[in-house]
Amino acid sequence: MLAWALALVASAGQGAVAPKPLFRDPVRDGAADPSTVYDPATREWLMFYTNRRADLPLEDPKDVSWVHGTAIGVARSKDGSRWRYGGTAAIPSSCTGPTLWAPEVQRFGDVWHLWVTVVPGVFRDWNAPRFLVHLTSPDLVNWSCGERVELGSDRVIDASVVALPGGGWRMLFNDERAGKTVRQADSADLVHWRVGKTIVETPGEGPKLFRWRGRWWLVSDAWKGLLVQRSDDGERWTGQEGYLLGEPGEAATDRAKGQHPDVIVAGDRAYLVYFVQQEGEPEAARDPRWGRRSVLQITELHERDGVLSADRNRPTKVRLSPPPDVSSP
Repeated sequence: MLAWALALVASAGQGAVAPKPLFRDPVRDGAADPSTVYDPATREWLMFYTNRRADLPLEDPKDVSWVHGTAIGVARSKDGSRWRYGGTAAIPSSCTGPTLWAPEVQRFGDVWHLWVTVVPGVFRDWNAPRFLVHLTSPDLVNWSCGERVELGSDRVIDASVVALPGGGWRMLFNDERAGKTVRQADSADLVHWRVGKTIVETPGEGPKLFRWRGRWWLVSDAWKGLLVQRSDDGERWTGQEGYLLGEPGEAATDRAKGQHPDVIVAGDRAYLVYFVQQEGEPEAARDPRWGRRSVLQITELHERDGVLSADRNRPTKVRLSPPPDVSSP
């Protein structure tokens, strides 16, 4: 009896079981490309995401205007397992445009930073310029225009930005003019960037750079699952065989490959947040447009001998605590 009680307590201490889906946008049903941060002012977790117009009625199946004209949605949670819709981010149109993709939100010092992919219009095909815009905020609510990020290409998307241990910052981004590869750029001021080497030669998008368990990790969307690389110094990278979440999951709403990840590091634990298109659901057999819909899911990452794994079919117990370097105002 004592052993059973201790096991129950230990299990509860691991966190609450996250539902599937983790979050579904109640307005357009097209949540994708998450970026998750802790807000000390509200003591909540905020998830910024691309708010695709998955419910847009279109006669031409090749018409992709439903992934244009998109706002950045916001979801909120007290514990990281139960999320509620929080509207859309108040991003000024004067420095961005009608189509916003793939938010990247980070706090450096006392300032919140947002990098967002901008497409200057609503297009029916994929042939349009795309670029990154940098904005700042004191409170995650009121955003001020910064600069267009100059990276030597007119087709760049999907920023991931981290502070470097020795000072300065690094951005990974997808350069569509360079074969959809992932490249890096460094900055001393978060405004001017020096483009460096290519990190991922495999075509894809949605890179996420993070530090965990004494290593640098990079997870990116290779369109057939998530590609993983690791590095001891952030410079020399080793690729991991295979792909995470390449096989469809078993649970309802999770029955397609995982795409465009975010990673939440919570002490010794790390969680992979990803989006899933809904073409694997029964509704898609009756409605060919159902596959446009997408939801956000979460699974825990596990590391062993420098290899990451994730089992999307096991219940995910989420326990998030405020980052140690973030204090309440």
